[in-house]
Amino acid sequence: MSEENNIKKGGISVQTEHIFPVIKKWLYSEKEIFLREIVSNACDAVTKLRRLAGLGQFDDTNEKFEIRVTLDADEKTLTVSDNGIGMNEEEIENYLCKIALSGAADFIKKYENENGGDGIIGHFGLGFYSAFMVSDKVEVISRSFDGSPTCRFICSENGDYTLEKCDNERQRGTDVIMYLSLEGEEYLKKGKIREILDKYCAFMPTPIYFDDGEEQDESKKENDDQKKQDKKDAEPINDVCPLWLKNASDCTDKEYVDFYHKVFSDYRDPLFWIHINADYPLNFKGILFFPPIRPEFENIEGQVKLYYNQVFVADNIKEVIPEYLLMLRGVLDCPELPLNVSRSYLQSNSYVTKVSGHIIKKVADKLNSLYNTQREKYEGFWDSIKIFVEYGCLRDKKFFDRVKDAILLTTCKNKKVTAAEYLESAKDTHEGKIYYATDKVSQAQYISMFEDKSIEVVLMNGPVDMQFMSLIEEELKVKFLRIDADLASALKGEGEAFSSEGLEALFKKVSQNEKLTVKFEPLANENVPALLNVPEEMRRYEDMMRYYSANGEETPSFAMTGATLILNSSSPLVKKLDSVSEDDKKERVASQIWSLALLAQRQLSASELCSFLEMSYKTLEDSI
Repeated sequence: MSEENNIKKGGISVQTEHIFPVIKKWLYSEKEIFLREIVSNACDAVTKLRRLAGLGQFDDTNEKFEIRVTLDADEKTLTVSDNGIGMNEEEIENYLCKIALSGAADFIKKYENENGGDGIIGHFGLGFYSAFMVSDKVEVISRSFDGSPTCRFICSENGDYTLEKCDNERQRGTDVIMYLSLEGEEYLKKGKIREILDKYCAFMPTPIYFDDGEEQDESKKENDDQKKQDKKDAEPINDVCPLWLKNASDCTDKEYVDFYHKVFSDYRDPLFWIHINADYPLNFKGILFFPPIRPEFENIEGQVKLYYNQVFVADNIKEVIPEYLLMLRGVLDCPELPLNVSRSYLQSNSYVTKVSGHIIKKVADKLNSLYNTQREKYEGFWDSIKIFVEYGCLRDKKFFDRVKDAILLTTCKNKKVTAAEYLESAKDTHEGKIYYATDKVSQAQYISMFEDKSIEVVLMNGPVDMQFMSLIEEELKVKFLRIDADLASALKGEGEAFSSEGLEALFKKVSQNEKLTVKFEPLANENVPALLNVPEEMRRYEDMMRYYSANGEETPSFAMTGATLILNSSSPLVKKLDSVSEDDKKERVASQIWSLALLAQRQLSASELCSFLEMSYKTLEDSI
């Protein structure tokens, strides 16, 4: 016998009694998704009929398409009805009696030459079976637009079904009646169903009405508040033409703000927004909002809602929105996203990467546009977005390259400037450096001395400012220098410097640092007896060690070993100290000067503070 005769061919068979339990437990990540799937099928039914009308195969001149969701708690049923294309007996056999045979896919294939795929939600042929996640029986009554008789299909949770023509003279369309099981009884509550509809169906393209089946008595209808509620309930629960489907030029600021309030339940107005309408080859739309954020007071996690042909899919899918932009709020409608079968999460591919890259570009373009055309407004909310822009620049070199000209620095007087503007305005006094402070309180003396010389000091006190400065220095070829890292020439006085080996030895003793460098320089301000300078590189290393300290404990001061104490040779106090003969008094005054210089540079440690207070009390006692 030849080898070819030994080959067996066939198709894999599936037993419904085995596959149905899998569908009920594992097809969808959340049980509540069943309602999204059934309503989506109803939307598809309407979309198909509209498409046929566009092709001249159906007259929809006087049609009012709609979907109705009806809850009957007494009968324990939930019904989704539509007046869409409907199904005949053959179509019910094909699309309901056979698992994973998609009527939507067949429709798209049949009419693909007429662009029939746009707006169709379903693709996998599994959405109908999600009803069995909460039902022990599902009944379908449908009548096709072709005028064929109405058919009734009834299927139990184990896959057994009956299909028959019936005398129901209903109009064209389909009713899906779900008989809720014991596990599905939580969906017999009006509030629960409305919550699911608001979450998943708020922007579906066909008007959706929700009827909870409750009768209103006449006395309630006479009440004004009840009348308002009745009127509200008579309106669709969804917006069939959400703002993101419109052209940006046709939208007003008020519409954007109202949309933001409605979708995200935030009473505050967004800082600004980005309307995205990407065409070929990406094909997606959306609106992204920068929310008002006070990082020190609230959770800064945003919320970007992902839609698929106006059907809600998920929040904050990381593959689409980079982590440094997750504080954004907004909606993205991507009809070509490669979703998994349950439409619960993404399957990575190049399209997703391109969408993410386009969003990053649009955000950068918006920042540049605001900087160039609305500088005052941009400066007004810079402090709110600063940390995200800085973090984005650190995480993404391309993002930095796009926004580098719109990065602002904030001075201690709350003036906003770019690095280039800062250097240009002070090229005669700043020696090509950007002077900055990290604490307006502890470094107030230094700040005051710089401002007395009309030198602006930039405030860099954010959580990522240290790393961000290093990035700017490398990319923009500038140099940041903290105001206490070196003695700026602008702070030097015109007096003559003197030296004293005795004072040098004295301050090494009171500082308990034999490696301390002591210098004598005349300062412009005679009232300041001493300044303490710490090398920029060593201090940054120390700050980094402190920032990354896992347990928050006090870290040793490596930078202080390289510190320089500048004694002001123009200070009357320093001059008098050099001539004091009493060793005890001389040492106590030197300790006070050292502590004050240290205090102006950083916060005192516990032991340093105790010594400083003890000396201060003694000095007060001696002065009486």
